[in-house]
Amino acid sequence: MNKRKALYAAILSLLSLTASAQIRINMGEDSPLRKLQIAEMAISNLYVDSVDEQILVENGIRGMIEKLDPHSSYMTAKEVKEANEPLQGNFEGIGVQFNMVEDTLLVIQPVTGGPSEKRGILAGDRIVSVNDTAIAGVSMPKEEIMRRLRGPKGTKVNLGVVRRGITDTLRFVITRDKIPVKSIDAAYMIRPGIGYIRIGSFGAQTHEEFCQSLMKLTGEGMQSLILDLQENGGGYLHAAVEIANEFLASNDLIVYTQGRRVPRNDYLAQGDGLFTKGKVVVLVDSYSASAAEIVTGAIQDHDRGVVVGRRTFGKGLVQRPIDLPDGSMIRLTIAHYYTPSGRCIQKPYEKGKAKDYAMDVMNRLKSGELMHADSIHFDDSLKYYTLKEHRVVYGGGGIMPDYYVPLDTMKYTRFHRELSARSFIINASLRYVDQHRKQLKKRYTTFSAFQQQFEIPASVTDGIIAEAEKQKIKPKDQEELQKTLPYLRLQLKALVARDLWEPSQYFAIMNETNDVVRRALELMESQ
Repeated sequence: MNKRKALYAAILSLLSLTASAQIRINMGEDSPLRKLQIAEMAISNLYVDSVDEQILVENGIRGMIEKLDPHSSYMTAKEVKEANEPLQGNFEGIGVQFNMVEDTLLVIQPVTGGPSEKRGILAGDRIVSVNDTAIAGVSMPKEEIMRRLRGPKGTKVNLGVVRRGITDTLRFVITRDKIPVKSIDAAYMIRPGIGYIRIGSFGAQTHEEFCQSLMKLTGEGMQSLILDLQENGGGYLHAAVEIANEFLASNDLIVYTQGRRVPRNDYLAQGDGLFTKGKVVVLVDSYSASAAEIVTGAIQDHDRGVVVGRRTFGKGLVQRPIDLPDGSMIRLTIAHYYTPSGRCIQKPYEKGKAKDYAMDVMNRLKSGELMHADSIHFDDSLKYYTLKEHRVVYGGGGIMPDYYVPLDTMKYTRFHRELSARSFIINASLRYVDQHRKQLKKRYTTFSAFQQQFEIPASVTDGIIAEAEKQKIKPKDQEELQKTLPYLRLQLKALVARDLWEPSQYFAIMNETNDVVRRALELMESQ
């Protein structure tokens, strides 16, 4: 009996959880934690086959969390690092935007001011070796190539580079540095007096980037703003609060959070925003979630602007990161967040049924919601009112836009979707720019000239169709082909513009046929 007690004592030491508050755990004889630890010890010591104790524990944690809400999660140390990089606003590496073309790393653009640009790496260069190890023509996974290129700030990496027009392989020694990760996808004047800013995610540097974009566009004569949050999956709550602050008056409630063990916490506008007067239209769709919904809800509830698009995702849950000793992390849901009118926009879910939850967007398509506004029904118990104009809004399942824009399913043919999914389009654009970069830059000295004059050559689209046919991918008839070609040409033109200039130019071309953007422009220009 004494031995058994000693054994229990050895395996039942308390774990300290690094959260903002200390958590006391009951360790009595009937404690659930005691039961869990005894089971883990028994399996690792007595099971017939050897087991990896680390994996055993991770599986136990995952098993517990999977029975909670769809947004609580467990991540390994590697997964934590990968997830945090886009939100932290930087990573450490050589500083190039690249893509893989025929098993070779092609530099799209070196990051402005980054280590590669400083050492003379150019757009169109092919990196063929890293530290004397070949990475081209050897079927090396993209993740492994990135691992070799990235590394701690201050460390050096030797690159072998093939450059068009030069016979020998060039050698560069690059000193790695911190590389910024941009969360603003585009910022430009879409019409005289009307600015357009698209936020891709809400990270640590998003507010600073956003303010820089606002000041730049204001300097170019912006009086009204289209804020594009389509496909924005969210990010940091504090980043959403900072962005919303730029639009609202002093002491306007932006959002509040509250949970079973978490008291209500109000986030208020400071009244020092950069854009508290001009007209605002927010664009959203089914993939606009979390922090994107916080900004949208605050602007809608205060009648600061109107929302255009389709019903948002519906994530009204707040997660707290709990760091574990080995660098892994639990992201635990601790509260709901509420828009200023009191709405919780979290869509319904059943605990432990994350797969069903993830299928919600597909279910919206099947139900016809994405094509017809009258397919959406809200219960009267979820009715709320905006704070100034007292317009009806609803909670309980995303944010419904003020102006609904149906999804145009005819724009993307089955043939186009297959071409895109199998990378025929992106690869063709990369090859075209690689072969004609100098001529294009010489002919189109400004983006404005490119936008007005450039047309993708028929040889490029013909090449895509011929290459796809070799893999037995072809349109079902001539009608489908003719429906595919206009949007295919537009997309290729936008991709070429992006690679010659930057992402803003991609959206400047694509937005001219984007139904949600066009509806926003109609509203702006009619007011």
